[in-house]
Amino acid sequence: MPAQGKHRRPKSVSLGRGIAAVTAGGAVLALPVLGATTASAAPAHSLAAEKAVAPVSVTAQANSVTKAAPAKHSVVSGETLSKIAREYSVSGGWKKLYEGNRKAVGENPNLIHPGITLTIGAKAAAPSDAKAGKASKAAAPAAERTAAAERADRSERTTAAPAAAPAAAAPATYTNDLDGWIKESLAVMAQHGIPGSYEGIHRNIIRESSGNPNAINNWDSNAVKGTPSKGLLQVIDPTFQAYHVPGTSTDSYDPVANITAACNYAADRYGSIDNVFGAY
Repeated sequence: MPAQGKHRRPKSVSLGRGIAAVTAGGAVLALPVLGATTASAAPAHSLAAEKAVAPVSVTAQANSVTKAAPAKHSVVSGETLSKIAREYSVSGGWKKLYEGNRKAVGENPNLIHPGITLTIGAKAAAPSDAKAGKASKAAAPAAERTAAAERADRSERTTAAPAAAPAAAAPATYTNDLDGWIKESLAVMAQHGIPGSYEGIHRNIIRESSGNPNAINNWDSNAVKGTPSKGLLQVIDPTFQAYHVPGTSTDSYDPVANITAACNYAADRYGSIDNVFGAY
């Protein structure tokens, strides 16, 4: 026992001296100094830890903001919501892309027009309460029904028999008399750009043949030469052949052929049959 007590005392004295040496102000001041040392060490460690953690947290937030930033896509001809959703790996596919861009796309997700701008990653406007659930459930079936209807419509247009061509206009008919012959001649003249009026033609016919398509002059100088004047406007054969209008008869007694050839000659020589008031 005395040996054990002798062992403890030097240890106690050594401890007391160690405290005094450290504090330099006595054993009474040693405890506050130790306490202050411990207290100041803790904040130092805490600040170091905060400095180490803070940059990581800020970086993580920055990365999070970068990843969350939505991308913009301008639609070009030939693109569909499905194609764009695959290109950008949109979670939720074309339906999610459509919900986020319903305002830009419109009510029909199958019709997207070149030039509109889509926001990739945009959140759809949240409908209120029960409407939100109903809208999300109804969107896909409605889009599918619309797409099916459009496919059916295209198929029907493709397979439908071609529309019948409009019936050709019935050819104009003319009476077989002086009025009908003049009107038919005027129609032919209009096609060939030959001037003349109903009144001018009628006036000259009455003077030349009195409206007889078979009239012939066998007594004037033309007749003496062997080329008598014939028909409604009394045209000799050389003149008829020179001014014959294509599409009409080659018979100089034919009323329409005779009128149009005579008017063609009068237009060339006098400017129009309307300018003829006597022998021509």
